[in-house]
Amino acid sequence: MTTPAPPTLAEVEAALHRSQQRLAAVVTNLTPEQLGGPSYDPGWTVADVLSHLGSGAEIFHQMLEAGLADREPPAFEDLVAVWDAWNARTPEQQAADSLAANAAFLARVGALAEDERAQFSVEAFNGRQDLLGLARLRLGEHAVHTWDVLVVADPQAEVAPDATAALLPGIDELVARAGQRSEVPLRVAVTTSEPAATFLLEADGDGPRLVPGPAADADATLALSAAAFIRLVYGRLDAEHTADVRAEGVELATLRQVFPGF
Repeated sequence: MTTPAPPTLAEVEAALHRSQQRLAAVVTNLTPEQLGGPSYDPGWTVADVLSHLGSGAEIFHQMLEAGLADREPPAFEDLVAVWDAWNARTPEQQAADSLAANAAFLARVGALAEDERAQFSVEAFNGRQDLLGLARLRLGEHAVHTWDVLVVADPQAEVAPDATAALLPGIDELVARAGQRSEVPLRVAVTTSEPAATFLLEADGDGPRLVPGPAADADATLALSAAAFIRLVYGRLDAEHTADVRAEGVELATLRQVFPGF
């Protein structure tokens, strides 16, 4: 298993800023009809996705402040209150406020002193995180949901290259967390491009995981871009967005069952 070097905090921050700019460039020109139209996410309008990103920015902001103050992160009832407030807004408000909430979170991170950055720690969704870990969690959410919005109008849209490069190292954690059990045992040698990486993907009744091992041990192969691999793990490698994906010995439909999305 070979992956690019892990990203620095500065690289993740830069990718978050560019993801925000990419989203804003499209959202500010959307009509009310487009905001109310379908996104890539089943059952969600474009405004629903933007509301999710806005509430997520607010929640990440709260977790950031909790870590800085060395207190517990927001409780579930606090999250529900945020979601309810965002759900009560109009689609136009959700769009505008989402961009503002994202910008406010990024500005707060950018204003942190060096000692605050170095000492930061907070209990997040999947364990204790330093500032880099928290920023990477946010980048995954923001970059993928930005794709959910952009791909509706541009079927050739892809997860941004800088976000892809930052998310690929450490993708093993997401594979284990997001995947489902497989009735059919799988051992797939995965090769990505842009950036280049290799993985050995196993899936069985215990769920999926990326493990060390040579490609010769695999029963199947999967070659695709790194962005497409990320979309697979996030449940977004559907039949209409599989350009240049080459699978041998395993059906993409089988892999989609392992990674149904979230």
